[in-house]
Formats: sequence, C-alpha cells, structure tokens
Amino acid sequence: MGDVVDFQQKREARPEPLWREELGRTLRTTREDLGDRLVDVAERAGVSPQYLSEVERGRKEPSSEMIAAITGALGIELPDLLINIAGDVRRTRGAAHPAGPVLMAA
Repeated sequence: MGDVVDFQQKREARPEPLWREELGRTLRTTREDLGDRLVDVAERAGVSPQYLSEVERGRKEPSSEMIAAITGALGIELPDLLINIAGDVRRTRGAAHPAGPVLMAA
C-alpha cells in the first residue's frame, strides 16, 4: 500500500477584509467609472467631501442612512452595491483560498 497523503493545504494567514474597506473601494470604483468627481457626489449626498473621501478610503464606517445617501447620489441601488462587493470579495478571497482540497483518482 501507499503512503497517506495529507491533502489539506497550508493556508496563508490573511486577515478577513473589513466591510468598511470593501464598501469604500466599491464606492470609489463606481464613482470613478461614472466619471463623477468626489465633490459632486458629496454635494448630492449631503455630506462633506472629506467625509466621503474617508468612507472611500475605508477610514469611516458609514451608517445605513449615509450609505443610502451616497448610493442615491451615485444613482445605484443598494442590492447592486452589495452584489458588487460580494463579487469583489469572492474574487480576491477565492484566488488565495480554494474552496477545499482537490482530489484526483489514479
């Protein structure tokens, strides 16, 4: 008989992404894709440009009301924002952490 082979892969210890960082990254990407300036979106959302900048950089964790104001100013719906964030997290985490071992029969 053969040797027992451990198929568990050693996973690199990486911290889970923070919600505020993923949210900010997605909001900034969306704003830039739309060609909007930070000051214009902040004005439409009723927040200061400094606050919006901190949200986009993942420094501030906005309330649900602030998220609604910012997504409204960007003209996007909350479900679309959440789908984009989930897709980004899956892509970045999936590449580094496979779902499980891959077993091949001979």
